[in-house]
Amino acid sequence: MSKKTMGIHHITAIVGHPQENVDFYAGVLGLRLVKQTVNFDDPGTYHLYFGNEGGKPGTIITFFPWPGARQGIIGDGQVGVTSFAVPKGAFGFWEERFEKFNVPFTKMERFGERYLEFDDPHGLHLELVEREAGENNNWEFGKVTPDVAIKGFGGATLLSTQPDKTAELLERVMGLELVGNEGDFARYRSIGDIGNVIDVKLTPIGRGQMGVGTVHHIAWRAKDDQDQLDWQQFVQANGYGVTPVQDRNYFNAIYFREHGEILFEIATDPPGFAHDESQETMGDKLMLPSQYESQRSKIEEVLIPLEVRTLD
Repeated sequence: MSKKTMGIHHITAIVGHPQENVDFYAGVLGLRLVKQTVNFDDPGTYHLYFGNEGGKPGTIITFFPWPGARQGIIGDGQVGVTSFAVPKGAFGFWEERFEKFNVPFTKMERFGERYLEFDDPHGLHLELVEREAGENNNWEFGKVTPDVAIKGFGGATLLSTQPDKTAELLERVMGLELVGNEGDFARYRSIGDIGNVIDVKLTPIGRGQMGVGTVHHIAWRAKDDQDQLDWQQFVQANGYGVTPVQDRNYFNAIYFREHGEILFEIATDPPGFAHDESQETMGDKLMLPSQYESQRSKIEEVLIPLEVRTLD
């Protein structure tokens, strides 16, 4: 048996104050807050999801806000940089927008593509890349309009304690294709049209430490529950310890830590984010899984209030 993932399903990171998180990803970057919920393993902490207008797989970046927690260190065993794809010709808009909101950025080129590199308020490394592939995001917020809006993920740069092992996994197990090498990076591509480009840094830089400003895990797409069970069997057969299926309400998840120490998840595309509230109202209020609904008042007392604000 061989398998091929479409690409990234979502990326989950740890950040600081939740309002600062919402102001940046919604107010500055123009993403839609598609779900307010809690960390199912720690219901006193938000789990916030941002993406395109429909919250489609390949567009979703999620956060555990830990205000007051220690700053993490970005390094091996983590996603080092998260890339977002924007339409061709959008860079002029984003350069002006970053200057308006005092977001420092640098320009660079990799594998023949131009990038704008920047950090979020809590130190997470991000970048924008212009690409034709992928449908436009029809969510309009502030002055971010569909012709310049973030489509979803361009991909990610992986930092590994054993880059050769991580590269082997991407190609032999996850089904990505090696595109080529440039400098200290190898580039891989999945069969999807978004969230499909993965760069692996070929030289370790030192072990990362989990904390604010670091990615917790990267999740890959499975098309449905049966496909996920096939992935579970396939990953196990290739020598990785995989968790049982975990119900995350908006998708089912399995997890394994690859040999370069990066935490991988394989998540199902369905059921998506509109099954417990309408697509029109997604993200407007706190949604709790059934096991925590009876504790709603206690949970709401602990969580810091937040709102989606237009900053333009």
